[in-house]
Amino acid sequence: MKEQIIAHLTAKDDRFACAFTNQILSESQETDKWYAYFPDFAQLLNHPKSLVRNRALRILATNVQWDDENRFDSVFPAFLAHSTDDKPITARQCIQALAQVGQAKPEYTPRILSALRGADLSKYKDTMRPLLEKDIAETVKKQEDKFVSSASSAQPGNAF
Repeated sequence: MKEQIIAHLTAKDDRFACAFTNQILSESQETDKWYAYFPDFAQLLNHPKSLVRNRALRILATNVQWDDENRFDSVFPAFLAHSTDDKPITARQCIQALAQVGQAKPEYTPRILSALRGADLSKYKDTMRPLLEKDIAETVKKQEDKFVSSASSAQPGNAF
C-alpha cells in the first residue's frame, strides 16, 4: 500500500498525481487516515522533482494537525529549508504551508518567524521576489496574529 501511495504521488502523469494529492488533502482535513504515512510523505521532501516536493509540503502541513506523536519535530528543519528552495514555486508552497503548520502547532511559530524574517531571497528573479515577499508577509502576519491571540487567551483573567 505504502509503495502504491508513493508511486501515485510521484507518477509521471502530473494530473493524476495532483488529483491524488487533492484527495489526500481533502480527506486529511477531516480525518487522520493519512497520518500513518507521515514518514513516507516526509521522504518526498528530498525528491528531485519540485512538483513532488510541493505535494509533500502541502500533505505534511495538512496532516500536522494529527501529529500527536510529534513526528513533525524531525521533519521540521527539512520542511523549513524549502522556504528558500531553489525553485521559487516550491519556496512559495512552503511559505504558504508554514502558516498552516503554525496554526496547528504554535510551538513552531518562533522558528517559523525567525526563518521567514531572515530568508535570503536574492537568488530569485525580480519577477518572483515580490511574490515571495508577499507570501512571507502574509504568513508572518498569520503567525503573529495567532501567537498574540493564543498568548492573550492564556493570560489570567481572560475567561472568555
